[in-house]
Amino acid sequence: MKNRMPRLLVEIVVKKALKSIKQSPERGVRNLIDMALQFSDGRFQKNFFTIAQTMLQNENSAYYELIRDVITHVDTEKLYTFGINIGYNSCTVGAQRIRENEKVLGCNIPWTICVEIDSQLFEKYQQKYDDLIFEGKSLGIDTWMFFVPDQPSKTFSLIEKYPDSAFCVFCDAMDITITFLKEATILKNLMVVIRYDENATDVCAELCANKMLYSIWYQYGQKDTEIIINGDLFRDAQQLSPIFTVLMPEKKCPSEVRQVIYSTVKQTRLDQSYSTIVWDLQGDNCLVDTIISEDACPVYFNKDGNICDWEKTFENGHHNLFQSSITDILLNACLKTK
Repeated sequence: MKNRMPRLLVEIVVKKALKSIKQSPERGVRNLIDMALQFSDGRFQKNFFTIAQTMLQNENSAYYELIRDVITHVDTEKLYTFGINIGYNSCTVGAQRIRENEKVLGCNIPWTICVEIDSQLFEKYQQKYDDLIFEGKSLGIDTWMFFVPDQPSKTFSLIEKYPDSAFCVFCDAMDITITFLKEATILKNLMVVIRYDENATDVCAELCANKMLYSIWYQYGQKDTEIIINGDLFRDAQQLSPIFTVLMPEKKCPSEVRQVIYSTVKQTRLDQSYSTIVWDLQGDNCLVDTIISEDACPVYFNKDGNICDWEKTFENGHHNLFQSSITDILLNACLKTK
């Protein structure tokens, strides 16, 4: 669009802003948000920066503590690269490309795709995952969420190949080995997301010591409703200094519980009481979709390559990433209804 700042100018502004934020976090981040809003031309950017601008008027916001912590402990190049990849490549340029491709194809295109990866089968299907990302980028998808329950570092070769995309790798604390840290610290477009359990404290401390971007994830069921609603979970989680605290429902979690949890998540963000950004994987991923292109389009591939939409799995060749292209899958599973 005519008001969009060119990529080079965005890079200059963001780098200068990061230096300013280091000197004065409160003033620096407010100035950055104000400038970003001034040059925003898309629905997502305007919506996001308007909300951020309003929230940061609260001088007692716990998010200022989060900002100070991130600026102090995260490698500046990692913060800059990951931020540009999501904020500009994905939610600005990518969002426009998504809307353009949706008009041409007549199907919904998600802003992010979640992929469960079986590390034992990764080498067998590595080219298929590569094809998925390559084609996804052409559609406008530049944010990827990998769920790798074992040996997540196997995905690093893919992440390194696409330095202009942002990757969130969800894994368990036991997977964060010395070798993992050595390989992960090289990647500037990676955010590690650790399962929040009794092993997370020491691992998060190691990630912090290595100046890495990291968050935590927690899988909830009906039994966890109370600790989420009363804030105990977030109060404890913030002690690990994660940027995001990501919630995702168990497969058998009732829909009414998911709705209650998502309402709590949205209110928690507005309250700004915890120095971590609470994110509901299901609800918020859909929210971003609706802001970008009006229709929610949750896309999750399980380890067998079958597409899922949180409620059910489609099991046929037209919905399998090992047998079909992402465009063909979206045309079969995500056609627009209006």
